[in-house]
Amino acid sequence: MDKQKKILIADDDKNICEILDMYLSNEGYVLTFCHDGSCALDEIKRDEYDLVMLDVMMPVINGWEVCKIIRKNSSVPIIMITARDMVDDKVQGFEIGADDYIVKPFEPREVVARVKARLRQQGVISCKNENMISVGNLSVDLNKYEACINGKKVELKPKELQLLFFLLNNKNIVFSRDQLLEKVWGYDFVGDTRTVDVHVKSLRQKTESPDSGWEIVTIWGVGYKFEVK
Repeated sequence: MDKQKKILIADDDKNICEILDMYLSNEGYVLTFCHDGSCALDEIKRDEYDLVMLDVMMPVINGWEVCKIIRKNSSVPIIMITARDMVDDKVQGFEIGADDYIVKPFEPREVVARVKARLRQQGVISCKNENMISVGNLSVDLNKYEACINGKKVELKPKELQLLFFLLNNKNIVFSRDQLLEKVWGYDFVGDTRTVDVHVKSLRQKTESPDSGWEIVTIWGVGYKFEVK
């Protein structure tokens, strides 16, 4: 059981907050609650959190914008909690940097399980010593959350960097979109897998060049692989 992990929960529905308080406090987590997006951003500046849970439709600043702002400076895990269950909404959440997505009404025990899984995955990323890898002119360091090409830092979103690291660490191996969602996003995603395509497209635009000696290859009908030429 994770002890004394700090979670920031931003939701204007006080009934939802009470339910989350009941179940997550019982697991030993230290919780801070906000009821609008501006308050959430103030808390992020004021203190360090191990995980953030954001409602989408909040007063002052909505959850999408809060997520975008957090992602400019932090790789803290973010779980979106919302009544919006359209696939496009979920894809949008992943594209702006969310790590997980829970739709209301939810089963509290599932929320607890997802929180534990996300914190466990974050702990693995934070504690491994073998979080640096390089091929040719490309290097990725998960300890610093940095990717460099020819020694120059490339600006990547946290999930883009995690995806690149995974592919680089498993070079020349083909992975389906579902496998990448499971391995990088950390759970079985039910629905549209376009979020993988979006992240791969962005990685190609930011990192690939004709003389790099490697590329992220599309295997039609299967998925993707990091291929060293």
